[in-house]
Amino acid sequence: MSALRPLLAAAGLGLGVAAVSEPCPEPAGPAEAAAAAAMPTRRRLEFLAGRRAARRALRAVGLECGEIPRSGRLPVFPPGRAASISHSAGIAVAVARVPGRDLPLGCDLELRPLPRTASRLVLRADEEALLDDEATPLGAGTAWSVTMLFSAKEAAWKALTASEGERRAGPAGSLRDLRAFPCGDDLLVRLRTEPADAVRVRVVRVGAGVFSYVLGRAGDRL
Repeated sequence: MSALRPLLAAAGLGLGVAAVSEPCPEPAGPAEAAAAAAMPTRRRLEFLAGRRAARRALRAVGLECGEIPRSGRLPVFPPGRAASISHSAGIAVAVARVPGRDLPLGCDLELRPLPRTASRLVLRADEEALLDDEATPLGAGTAWSVTMLFSAKEAAWKALTASEGERRAGPAGSLRDLRAFPCGDDLLVRLRTEPADAVRVRVVRVGAGVFSYVLGRAGDRL
């Protein structure tokens, strides 16, 4: 994951990474402690690792941040700070935007490849042409694995969820309510109900899995 830092920095993003196995995973404040106390052990470790990753991502763009409480399942950041968090296989990652940049935030880490049969949970019939029988190298055309498409849609879903103070408003339904299109080496992902609401997503390989992050809105100069 560390090798991705320059790639994200070029897109105006900071990357933070944390592992659930790190020693002394203490909450950063009472709100985090209260949320963590109600969780099973595994979920608590993931939650705290995600918060550490978010603070590291913010620090990478020159911003400090204390505790990050939650509203429902979503993190609540102080004014002027925001990050997107993802977890997989004991690793938490987060991306934060450089101050002054109006970038939509969304990332997703999938370290365990998904079977092709999972495509029915991710895609509709008009997207099946994106799939190939085997995962192909990124940039090799229009063939993508189920894991890549799932991860790209997860990242886009987060970016298309707008923050309104402690409330969140965004897409309802499932990942099948987003539609993905090839866009050069990336994917363009949009709401089916609001085609103009679209983001561009980059998918990169991380070991046997993938990491996806939103580059910007459709039409932005990248």
